Amino acid sequence: MNTLLHIDASARPGRSDLDSHGSHTRRLSARFAERWRGARPGDRVDYLDVGSHPPSPVTGKWVHAAFTPPAAREPWMQEALAESDHLLDSLIAADLIVVGLPMYNFGVPAQFKAYIDNIVRVGRTFGFDRARGEVPYWPMLAPGKRLVLLSARGDFGYGRGQRIGHLNHVEASVRSVFGYIGIDDVHEIAVEYDEFGGERLAQSLAQAERAVDHLVDQLSTADGASARITPASAPLSMPQNG
Repeated sequence: MNTLLHIDASARPGRSDLDSHGSHTRRLSARFAERWRGARPGDRVDYLDVGSHPPSPVTGKWVHAAFTPPAAREPWMQEALAESDHLLDSLIAADLIVVGLPMYNFGVPAQFKAYIDNIVRVGRTFGFDRARGEVPYWPMLAPGKRLVLLSARGDFGYGRGQRIGHLNHVEASVRSVFGYIGIDDVHEIAVEYDEFGGERLAQSLAQAERAVDHLVDQLSTADGASARITPASAPLSMPQNG
């Protein structure tokens, strides 16, 4: 049995296939999770909605507690790290992490940045030792975890090498963060044209849904752990309001 961690980061509460003002990323992530359940009914699926219930931002007390050795932590430090511990436990238990992640103003939503700040933590997801010299950091997550980013953008041409790809600070930043803690098997699918609507948005959504189905079929097979996105399911482009 594997564990899928399904995360939504959109501020929009509904899904665009069920609600006229709903989220495209929630639509894609729900489709992924539903298809995964159908393919692997014995797997566990955990759900985290950071869009509607964002983690608390990191504070000075949080930093003080995180950099204090566990055996020396006072009760208030344990309390300061309790939410982070919960988020980390679910991440560490997951084999596959699927994130509905819209682009907001060229980057990730603040809610998801708060999640990142809570899970990138010394002693739990990365190690630090000055005795190691020029490279004192190392990832601590067990190998084999995979990350799927399902994004949405208002404009179009945000893919690598495309018209305004240089303005896209979503996938690259998330890949950097998760690679730092030990997850470098990353897959990306995106919807674009949200602010334009019409046929171009409809085509982008349909293409993204086909890509999601194909990716689930790849990753849910016995040899799916090493599967990579094929050109047919390569990243599209995304809407800004997700």
